[in-house]
Amino acid sequence: MSSTVPPATTTAGRSSGPQLHRVIGPKLLLLFVVGDILGASIYSLTGKVAGRVGGALWLPFFIAFVVAFLTAFSYLELVGKYPRAAGAALYTQRAFGAHLLTFMVAFAVMCSGITSASSAAEAFSGDYLQEFVSAPETLISLAFLTLLALINYRGVSESVKLNVLLTAIELTGLLIIVTIGVTAVFQGNGDPGRLLELNSDSGVFFGITSATALAFFSLVGFEDSVNMVEETHDPTRTFPRAILTGIVICATIYLLVAVTSSLLVPVEVLEGSTAPLLEVVRVGAPWFPLIAFSGIALFSVINSALINMMMASRLLYGMANEGLIPRQFGTVHPRRRTPWVAIVFTSLLAIGLVSALDIESLGSTTSLLLLIVFAIVNVAVLVLRREKVEHRHFRAPTAIPVLGAVSCAFFASPLTGRDLSEYGIVAVLLAIGFVFWLINQFAMRKTGSTVDSK
Repeated sequence: MSSTVPPATTTAGRSSGPQLHRVIGPKLLLLFVVGDILGASIYSLTGKVAGRVGGALWLPFFIAFVVAFLTAFSYLELVGKYPRAAGAALYTQRAFGAHLLTFMVAFAVMCSGITSASSAAEAFSGDYLQEFVSAPETLISLAFLTLLALINYRGVSESVKLNVLLTAIELTGLLIIVTIGVTAVFQGNGDPGRLLELNSDSGVFFGITSATALAFFSLVGFEDSVNMVEETHDPTRTFPRAILTGIVICATIYLLVAVTSSLLVPVEVLEGSTAPLLEVVRVGAPWFPLIAFSGIALFSVINSALINMMMASRLLYGMANEGLIPRQFGTVHPRRRTPWVAIVFTSLLAIGLVSALDIESLGSTTSLLLLIVFAIVNVAVLVLRREKVEHRHFRAPTAIPVLGAVSCAFFASPLTGRDLSEYGIVAVLLAIGFVFWLINQFAMRKTGSTVDSK
């Protein structure tokens, strides 16, 4: 291999039209990663995790952090080696050369972003918003996703700068929860005994593993940043520090939030609330205006959804440039410099799915899809060790992707006590993806496009 960047896989090569604009530096990338991980899930799913494991709410988040951290090393090696949008789809194609597998991986990642954004839309229209106004939830969700599409279309610079503001607000809300917890400890409030309680109807082991599988949804997001690689300055140097630092920051905050939530609020109250952190504020700081915290939570939900929709559109753009789908999906607006066709397509899919599942099911489905993808990526990094590139890039110790593949495969399996309905939902989504693949194959043959195996 003679070039620093792998050749495009389409026979026509990469598009000669407008290219994406490199506007993201190290600080913006770090904020992007932190903002993506610190998403709607911690504001809405904390209670559901507690309901599965009991008072030891911090434990599933810690295990999920370890699994995510292992997989992050594989992503860092691959994004440094192949600095292109498309992420897991690109890595799968280069490692295995199987067009169907590549397409299904890309479709799974896209579905995970859309289901995550859909869960954020539902969270936005739920209890946090009800502190302000009563409104039809479906209508609010649709308007919410339409607004995100317009922001995404406006430009990556505007979207990322908005992410900085929303991340600051999001982080402020979680720091308020942590401060409430620290204050409670010094004042002798709360019940420390709950932090070691492991209660689950399915037993301790399945309680921990199923709660970890759901908590994993809260610690993903770093992989979204890989799809922004073509809009990042010097990605080979920028990504390792930004992603690893971002994961550590977010994991620390999540653990402190989990401890605070369990310390102050009984498990049954957390489990029954769709706004669990609001319950923490209500108990730990009754003087704090609940409407103010609800506003912070709503901005956090907006941030999570915006980043997921940005990821999904950039993933389609990257797939088009790699020849996995028709090139029209890679069309960049000449003035806005954004992949507008991909933005429209993913936004329409999100609007179609927004009312399909409840928040917990959406979270579990997202987690399952990504765990399957992460297991494949961890194997891909080992397979691609045989393919050399001339430029320097990050290289993970071999044991890390091995452990990452095993842990991701385990938490994606029925051995964790997952509800079998989750596999049914994923099967339906992947079946839809297979139909799309067949349609795509016909379209590619019709236009005379081909895809190489590498």
